[in-house]
Amino acid sequence: MKRFLLQLIAIWKQKIKIYFIAAWIGAGVGIFLLAPSYDYISSRENNADPLSSVEYVLTQFKEIMTGQINQNNIILFYAEIGAILGLLSLGFYRVLHKRLLDLDALKSELDKDLPSIIRQGEGPLLEFKSSLRWDMQEQRINRALEAVVMKTLAGFLNSHLGGTLLIGVRDDGEIIGLEKDYQTLKRPDQDGFEQTLMTAISANLGADLCANVHILFHVIDHKDVCRVIISPALRPVFLSQGNTPKFFVRTGGGTRDLNIQEALEYVAGRWKNLKMN
Repeated sequence: MKRFLLQLIAIWKQKIKIYFIAAWIGAGVGIFLLAPSYDYISSRENNADPLSSVEYVLTQFKEIMTGQINQNNIILFYAEIGAILGLLSLGFYRVLHKRLLDLDALKSELDKDLPSIIRQGEGPLLEFKSSLRWDMQEQRINRALEAVVMKTLAGFLNSHLGGTLLIGVRDDGEIIGLEKDYQTLKRPDQDGFEQTLMTAISANLGADLCANVHILFHVIDHKDVCRVIISPALRPVFLSQGNTPKFFVRTGGGTRDLNIQEALEYVAGRWKNLKMN
């Protein structure tokens, strides 16, 4: 526990340092660019300054650095504005950068041919499930199967690379299709299946994680297959089983839950690396 807390503190120190630097850079922009620019525009409107814009900014910069300008309140105001803009720019960049990475990963996954993927078999980034809720052996609805799907999704969300889940495909790669699952739904079609799956994700894993899940449908041998592409989560994902939250990760071609010590160490390493990207 102590090691985990120290790692967590280190992560937050690094994050605060980055935002502190962004705020200082923004404050500098406010002092040395925004403030002189505003003064220059005002001077030009009053025809009080014959200098070019570049010369004016350089002159103002020199006066600020040498302390010849005594406008503390105005300088402080522009420093605050610049710091806010710097922080907003950093936040926007982080969100945009993460979005671009997700789009690149999604495009790469979509470029893959589904039959070829199935022939590769299950692995760290790919898993097959025969159905979402229909028990093929007992020929009835089995809600436990839905929990198994949630467990797999949690494992992919907690992984560094995410993964792909194919529903309607047996472990050996045989195409089963989704017809049996469709029959259990109020809306027995692809839209109904997608809505049911997304509702389960929202209820069991968290509504914010729906953005990390992309659902596509393919027809192979006249049978529907659901292709679920999962992007890595920005936070640890827990799944409650019997009122006990469990932490799942992908190991090899399967998904397993970690004990408390393993989970703490995994979370510290996994999301520390993510914050540093």
